[in-house]
Amino acid sequence: MYSLLWHYLPGPWPVKLVTVLVLVVGVFFLLMEVVFPLISPLMPYNDVAV
Repeated sequence: MYSLLWHYLPGPWPVKLVTVLVLVVGVFFLLMEVVFPLISPLMPYNDVAV
């Protein structure tokens, strides 16, 4: 999968490296700001009973 992504990115390897880093950071922030807050109420750690 990663080699396929690397193959289809344009430019020489430094440009590809910067593009991949931007994509990874973008996915990280998308998960932290949108996805994880949406699924947080559904997680079982909110139902603590001692």
